[in-house]
Amino acid sequence: MHKVMVSLFLSIFWLFSFNLAVQASDSRGTDLAKLIEANQFRSVGKAKFTVLFWDIYQSQLFYRADVVELGNNNQPLLFEIQYLKDITRDELIIRTIEQWQHLGVKEDNYQVYLPALKRLWPNIKAGDSLAILINQTGSSFYFNENKIGTINEPEFGWLFVDIWLSPNTSQPKLRRQLLGRN
Repeated sequence: MHKVMVSLFLSIFWLFSFNLAVQASDSRGTDLAKLIEANQFRSVGKAKFTVLFWDIYQSQLFYRADVVELGNNNQPLLFEIQYLKDITRDELIIRTIEQWQHLGVKEDNYQVYLPALKRLWPNIKAGDSLAILINQTGSSFYFNENKIGTINEPEFGWLFVDIWLSPNTSQPKLRRQLLGRN
């Protein structure tokens, strides 16, 4: 019984403390194109993800410098996905978890972010876009060019984009295209 109570207390404490690090954004109208221009981002590469003969999404990587330094928190990075088919929030989260597992990310390292992703991410329709801006203080998500919230944990953004940019990604061709190494 004692173990159950301690576990329950730690779970409640963890949820409360993590909620402090996540900020949902009520500010609408943040134009992603203006953000790209203001930060002098340039497109590094584009890639289309296709399964068999279904196009799932088109993605694009933006960076300030000529060469992307993976994991360099001193340089902001923007990654945008333009969806070509509908996908529910739950499906998106499941696919994200599958990719983290493929990369060998320990469950303890990503589990903490799942409640925030469930709150921030919407259901996606074909034509919608979802982008992440990574900087020194955290990562902000944009849905159809409007900021929808921030995760104030510097390591989260790189953990997320590693799905596409890690040398161990499940999609090495996509990675090469995004990094401009066709």
